[in-house]
Amino acid sequence: MAKGFKRGNDEVLPTDKRKVSGEGVKKALRIFSFVRPYRAYFITGCVFLVLSTITSLAFPKFIGLIVEVVEKKAVANYNINQVAVGLFGVLLLQGLFSFLRIYLFSRVSELAMADVRRQVYEKIITLPVPFFEQRRVGELTSRISSDVTQMQDILSFTLAEFFRQIATLVIGTILIWYTSWKLTIFMLATFPVLIIAALIFGKHIRTLSKKSQDALADTNVIVEETLQSVNVVKAFTNEPLEAKRYGLALDKVVDNALKAATFRGGFVSFIIFALFGGIVGVVWYGAGLVQQGEMSIADLITFVLYTTFIGGAVGGMGDIYAQIQKTIGASERLLEILGEKSEVTLTSVTPTMAIEGAISFREVQFTYPSRPDMPVLKNITLNVAAGQKIALVGYSGAGKSTIVQLLMRYHLPSGGQILVDNTDIQALNITAYRQHMAVVPQEVMLFGGTIYENIGYGKPTATAAEITEAARKANALEFIESFPEGFQTIVGDRGVKLSGGQRQRVAIARAILKDPKILILDEATSSLDAESERLVQEALDRLMENRTTIIIAHRLATVRNVDCIYVLKDGAILESGTHEQLAERTDGLYAGLVKLQFETETPLISN
Repeated sequence: MAKGFKRGNDEVLPTDKRKVSGEGVKKALRIFSFVRPYRAYFITGCVFLVLSTITSLAFPKFIGLIVEVVEKKAVANYNINQVAVGLFGVLLLQGLFSFLRIYLFSRVSELAMADVRRQVYEKIITLPVPFFEQRRVGELTSRISSDVTQMQDILSFTLAEFFRQIATLVIGTILIWYTSWKLTIFMLATFPVLIIAALIFGKHIRTLSKKSQDALADTNVIVEETLQSVNVVKAFTNEPLEAKRYGLALDKVVDNALKAATFRGGFVSFIIFALFGGIVGVVWYGAGLVQQGEMSIADLITFVLYTTFIGGAVGGMGDIYAQIQKTIGASERLLEILGEKSEVTLTSVTPTMAIEGAISFREVQFTYPSRPDMPVLKNITLNVAAGQKIALVGYSGAGKSTIVQLLMRYHLPSGGQILVDNTDIQALNITAYRQHMAVVPQEVMLFGGTIYENIGYGKPTATAAEITEAARKANALEFIESFPEGFQTIVGDRGVKLSGGQRQRVAIARAILKDPKILILDEATSSLDAESERLVQEALDRLMENRTTIIIAHRLATVRNVDCIYVLKDGAILESGTHEQLAERTDGLYAGLVKLQFETETPLISN
């Protein structure tokens, strides 16, 4: 489910307008497959649900017995004390059954929803990159938090309450029929009005509840974006803009929620009016039957109490119905994610694969599916022998990063072939293939844990000695040991507590630990000061030894010694050769870039 947003001062609008359908209900029922492993708890909870309902429905009967005792119509050997003791016994049993029901349903909901969260998270992290390009992080966070919580509520409380109300309605109707069939028919005559009202109100409640959930997801998106880019927000002093944007999104949540609450309140008010009006009618009609001698006062009181129980059950179904509708929408969105096709299977054993690292692009073309009329790459052909180092040079938008993304299999080419060791990479197991690759990006993203954990991410099974050696080779050991906590230093969110050069060296250490056959350097030294660049470049030189390396170049001085430079323009290879060969072509693009960059000492090329 891709969502569209308008960013600005006005509004944030979800473009998903689908309604909950019968098919949606069928999909929602699939959520109960997560309950199957805990069906013993669920069934036992249902048993206690029935028992608690039966004991609660025994209450009116005992009240009737008390009235009969007062009227001296009780069965022999019964007195008011015995009936009262029996009533307290029933109340104790009801309390016990209700406790066990709530505990068992809560246990099922906690365990089942943990499984849902686990599967949704595992599904999300195994999905291909295009999936994430169509969705925002805040939206996915909302799916795995608020949507799952919505379903947890229905399993732990709403569903049990729904079953209890149904059981109360069915069993109570049977009991009042036994008490007085004439009065029962009179009472049931009001039900069609209630059902029609439920259908009318329910349609609007369902639509507004889904809009409210989507609007809440939009607010999560804004929070996620703002916190991830808080430095940009502060640099442009746009705190008021972001506060206003979030406020407008919250206004939509409140507006939709209040509209839904208005319909729910109107529905409940109508139900209460209809039910109590029905009770008044029952008392009026029943009083006539008592006067005619067709039923006793005790039976009338019992009947009225049962009617009150049944009315409460029907009245409570309005809110329960709205909650179920919200859950159907939430489960639909989760099932959509679970239905996406993963590119990685976590449960399968990754096959062992050895590669040398020879890379070949054969007339590779690429366009984004959303922009088929705008080709990004046009018949790219290049060859890299195992262990060679090449550089990709060109202006922004030339296609350098796209070549790397295709090599990493983040996207599939629209035409042509990409081969590694003369094998089409699409025929390779994606996990085994990527295990032989490492990327050192320009903007290093570190996890918020320790330096040790971030370096160890390159090889989760690495020993402390291997991590220390990787740090040494990356010129990172000296600054790591200068920290009081050493390798256990917390780097902060995205590595914010480290300098740019330190983050780069941690990333290089991570890549060294992985020991890849194919290495991708995405402008790894472009934003560093001279001293940091020297240390990072030394570490990169060690890392590049005996590996096939693709360098996306920003500073042309860093690519002088590569085996081949490919100059790209508008998605096509314009020139190729060594630095010396290309620099001699005075009318060439590369030579012009070299002249501009080294004369002005200003990097003019960016990715």
